[in-house]
Amino acid sequence: MTATLLDDATQARVVAAYLKRHPEFLSEYPELAAKLTMPRPEGAVASLAVYQLQSLRDKNAELERQLAELVAIAAENEKLMERVHALTVALLRANTMEVTVRTVIARLSADFHTEQVRLLLFGDEPQLPRTDWMQQIPEGASALPEFSEFLHKNEPVSGRLASEKLVRLFGVDAPQIHSVAMMRLGDCGILAIGSADPDRFQPGMGTLFLKMISATITAALARSRDIS
Repeated sequence: MTATLLDDATQARVVAAYLKRHPEFLSEYPELAAKLTMPRPEGAVASLAVYQLQSLRDKNAELERQLAELVAIAAENEKLMERVHALTVALLRANTMEVTVRTVIARLSADFHTEQVRLLLFGDEPQLPRTDWMQQIPEGASALPEFSEFLHKNEPVSGRLASEKLVRLFGVDAPQIHSVAMMRLGDCGILAIGSADPDRFQPGMGTLFLKMISATITAALARSRDIS
């Protein structure tokens, strides 16, 4: 009996190897396809035709899921574009540095549903208000050694920050912040958006819209300084 089982196993491997080398075999002998059975996850068996049909249905279901996900992402991106456009228009209307910075904070807080927004501006503008949401750094970037690498790379970052950086950006509100999106505003300063949700800003998220927001605000601040 043992020899018979070994012989059967050998023959099965030979058949399997042959079919791998000749995938067109069943197309030449379609009557075999109707008789073959395939295992199913629930333990039952099905004919090869039924198995293939179910496989196609599963693939179609997965494709539909992926399409729905892409449509949802496209819809969200469209909303973000509308918000970036609204921010741009509002900043074009700003005619002073104070109106510009207040517009930045108001738009980002309302339209983008952000919890905490902070501006760190290089230089000293006496006409600007003294508020919790803005810091003026007369010495410029050299006064922020903890952000030297970020400022050097000049790329938006998102995710979690070390506690000392959070304190520098958000002050007494730092303990409430668990994820941050941070952008350099050219030579004007830094913009930071904080959230209590640790998943709101993640390291792997795209930075296209952050770059667009950064470029828009940087241009508006530079224009306001020229006007002043």
